[in-house]
Amino acid sequence: MSNYSNKHLHIVSFNVPYPPDYGGVIDVYYKIKALHDLGIKVHLHCFHYGREESPELAAICEKVHYYPRKKFYQAIYSSVPYIVGSRQSDELLSNLTADDYPVLFEGLHTCFYLKHPALKNKLKCVRMHNVEWDYYRSLKESERNYLYKFYFYSESKKLKKFEDELQHADKIFAISKADYEYLRLTYENIQYVSAFHSNEELTSIPGKGNYILYHGNLSVVENNQAAMFIAKKIADGMPYKFIIAGKDPLSSLKKEIKNIKNVELIENPPFEKMAELMQNAQINLLLTFQQTGIKLKLLNSLYRGRFVLVNGKMVNNTGLEKLCIIEDNPNATKRLISDLMDMEFTQQDINKRKIQLETGFGNIHNATLIAKEIFGV
Repeated sequence: MSNYSNKHLHIVSFNVPYPPDYGGVIDVYYKIKALHDLGIKVHLHCFHYGREESPELAAICEKVHYYPRKKFYQAIYSSVPYIVGSRQSDELLSNLTADDYPVLFEGLHTCFYLKHPALKNKLKCVRMHNVEWDYYRSLKESERNYLYKFYFYSESKKLKKFEDELQHADKIFAISKADYEYLRLTYENIQYVSAFHSNEELTSIPGKGNYILYHGNLSVVENNQAAMFIAKKIADGMPYKFIIAGKDPLSSLKKEIKNIKNVELIENPPFEKMAELMQNAQINLLLTFQQTGIKLKLLNSLYRGRFVLVNGKMVNNTGLEKLCIIEDNPNATKRLISDLMDMEFTQQDINKRKIQLETGFGNIHNATLIAKEIFGV
């Protein structure tokens, strides 16, 4: 019998974490699954907007509660960020105070009640998915629409102030080493626990592929920016096939790709198709212009793909630097692509990668770290 088979844990999620099809909910879903596999009884609380209630969650949780997220006009507070103020519920507070089980708040988004007197005697933990104020500041820099630009600026200022609420947490779990280094300047009760993900084992295959892949949620400004850069500054004019694949691409990207003959756009591929695209590519090419957290697409590419070519911001301070080929200059990136397209990805490459990924990035390993911190066994 597991040490955790009689342990109960409340998890408050910012969204319904099924299907696990974008960064934040991927971490939440596979964390719940790994904690369930350890024997922990999870009481899940999710705010839902645009996502349905999920029988798949009921299968791995003791109980699942759903709460409506407040509309924009209902959650404009002078000092509380919208992403926090829109996630409050009297029913949630009532459910959290009905027993003495510890609480894990997923992201600063869900921390409205972190310092509430009714939870004073509970063990309260926060999983930080980002340094949120810095992430919103980055979004402001990338955004062209002045209304959104102002919103991101305002939200960033509020989030920086609200981050002080973390002093009421008993434990903080940082998702990246960079976030850990930032948070430990202020908090002592912090631990680095890498991102949870969909990979239970390494499925990379030796051999050669005939295309280069960029993948991500293409409705996100940051990913759209990276995809546009790859299409215009790297792919255009090269004698190789490039595939850009992901969720809900913006019209600007669709328009750009139409003019570049060697770039194919695959919109909203199902999970199996995306896994296949990663596995069969010769190169998973991943760029970002925002160094915020560990990117799940980076972990997925390493677990499933062959060569992984990145820029510095994608991999810096993740612990994955040695498993990637790193280049920031677009012309040098083109030369590396030409070299890599002629190279064989070997079983030796796979073995080297497997050793590093299994120590520090496995879901059960990371769930055990969290369980020990919360339950002390």
